[in-house]
Amino acid sequence: MKINGNEIKPGNIIQHQNGLWVAVKCNAVKPGKGGAFNQVELKNLEDGRKLNERFRASETVEKVRLEQKDHTFLYDNGDTLAFMDSTSFEQVELLKDFVGDAQNYLQDGMAVTIEFHEERPIALSIPEHVTLEVADTEPVVKGQTAANSFKPATLENGIRTTVPPFVGVGEKIIVSTSDGTYVRRAD
Repeated sequence: MKINGNEIKPGNIIQHQNGLWVAVKCNAVKPGKGGAFNQVELKNLEDGRKLNERFRASETVEKVRLEQKDHTFLYDNGDTLAFMDSTSFEQVELLKDFVGDAQNYLQDGMAVTIEFHEERPIALSIPEHVTLEVADTEPVVKGQTAANSFKPATLENGIRTTVPPFVGVGEKIIVSTSDGTYVRRAD
């Protein structure tokens, strides 16, 4: 779908310079001399490069729609991770480098969403929170107040985080997948 350069908004994915780019920031500029333009900060979806481009209202760009498919995480296969399409049951393997830090939170049978462009995987998103067990933490120190005091802990997946003093080894906690921080105790 073609759109004018001044219609690009943050979050839009466009075809530009033979690649897929997501608009991170957009700023409409109206200089005193000359025509108005849209200053757009772009990020390449394949390699993460950033680019600043000016798009005039008269220029057209190709806006891309990604297809989202629900998948289930199956297993770790060395350099790749295997996922199964929840509707067609087809398997897809993604490189660990492509998945990035999200691989630390993957659990058997976890539901994830993979975005595709022309049958090629572009992005993977995992649930916002996961339940993990505390593998190691310091013992509780008597007299330490619970308000705003945290102690270091190592989770079952090897990630280090901080937890409140009342959380002990073997307890299940809910962790944010965006930054690995403690959210609350699991029920």
